[in-house]
Amino acid sequence: MKKTNKRTVIAVAGPTASGKTALAIELAKIFDTEIISADSRQIYKEFDIATAKPSKEEMQGIKHHLIDVVSPLEEFTVADFADRASNVMEALFKQGKIPVVAGGTGLYFRILLENYDMPRVSPDKKLREELHKLEKEQGVEALYELLKKYDPVLAENMHPNNTVKIIRALEVCKTLGIPMSQAQKKKAPLYDVRWIGLGHLNGKDRQFLYDRADKRVDIMLEQGLQNEAKNLYEKYGKINSLLKTIGYQEFIDYFDGLLTYEECVDKIKQNTRRYAKRQLTWFRRNEEINWLEIQNVSTEEQVKKSLLCLKDLI
Repeated sequence: MKKTNKRTVIAVAGPTASGKTALAIELAKIFDTEIISADSRQIYKEFDIATAKPSKEEMQGIKHHLIDVVSPLEEFTVADFADRASNVMEALFKQGKIPVVAGGTGLYFRILLENYDMPRVSPDKKLREELHKLEKEQGVEALYELLKKYDPVLAENMHPNNTVKIIRALEVCKTLGIPMSQAQKKKAPLYDVRWIGLGHLNGKDRQFLYDRADKRVDIMLEQGLQNEAKNLYEKYGKINSLLKTIGYQEFIDYFDGLLTYEECVDKIKQNTRRYAKRQLTWFRRNEEINWLEIQNVSTEEQVKKSLLCLKDLI
């Protein structure tokens, strides 16, 4: 591919188990470039099977950034992601390459590519302790009610059980004195983003995605998900990054005797399907995404359709 000075980015977005990794790798090969992972779980070292982290073999020699960058004990914010990802993109631009950003964390895409400013608010340890205490005493519902009070706009678009994001939003609201939704204002476009999405629009196709998600969980179990979860739990205990990762949080309940093995597996599948649904809802708000089918469609066919959207870049 010819070198270009155009600040163009290829974004491959979609829900879990939709095939983003395979498509992104093929596109990176064609454009002779590198991939930036937009996945809030794959950033953690040792979080391998549960996060569907691509192996060296699956990467096929394509360099991946923002995978295995921090310890499970370290805090890694959306702003941290945006800073690191922006630095990688700048380096690729200098080489005349078009970065491929691929993943399923909608907030990462929003801050990096959708021209939203991220409020730079440092963590407030005392406030977080108070909010976690409130959650423990009254449940996550109490936190969500607080968010509805301080930022009803953000609350409407946030899952009521997402403790991490709710606490962060309350932290921003209380520190800045304004709703986080107001602080996240759009800025001038930095990049020409070419959006490719994997996912479906109707109920039948959505069920196909859910079936794929269930199958992925079965594969993870065969790969040793239970042992991975046990080793991490024994090493780190009930740390936040483990408790908020699907595949680990359910096994921790199993290890603690709160679930049977069958209930644990069923819950992992249920939570994975729910997460996929939330991801679809998030990405469908982006009207710039060119959606590709996944049902009975090979990666090769998806690549061909993607290139129709990207033909002027080749």
